Amino acid sequence: MTRVWKWNRPVTVREVLEDLQQERSIAYTTVMTVLDNLHQKGWVRREAEGRAYRYEAVSTRAAYAAALMNDAWSQSDNPAAALVAFFGMMSEEQRQALRNAVRIVQGPETPEPTEAPDTRRVTGIDTSAAADTTSADTSGDTSTDTAPDTRADTAPENPASAPERDGR
Repeated sequence: MTRVWKWNRPVTVREVLEDLQQERSIAYTTVMTVLDNLHQKGWVRREAEGRAYRYEAVSTRAAYAAALMNDAWSQSDNPAAALVAFFGMMSEEQRQALRNAVRIVQGPETPEPTEAPDTRRVTGIDTSAAADTTSADTSGDTSTDTAPDTRADTAPENPASAPERDGR
């Protein structure tokens, strides 16, 4: 796959063979068998060209690496801990690449809101419910109930999904 990804175009068994033979001795039938196996597994597609085939990668090397990482992460019994451990293994250059990737995925920064933000998610206090209680109270008691909002939709399920508070 490394050779197919390197050229980023359809390649023949002969091209791969000649490239590999610069480093070591290898038989034509070995290269042909490996490319056929990759085709059967769905990693490459092939088109007939005369009596030979041209093989082309189905996905990019980056997509393959991402799928491996996603598969490993999804099999973890503690995905947040797995991510922390993975990030801890990264070099500074890799962490910078991660920051850049997050910026790309998030898109352009949105302008600051002009209205007061909804703080129920951060504080756990539903101030709009308190205002509704005051206006709906007909007994003359104007006290408000400021108990924390315990509805399930206001608390994140795990710390990794909690919103960042410092804007990063």
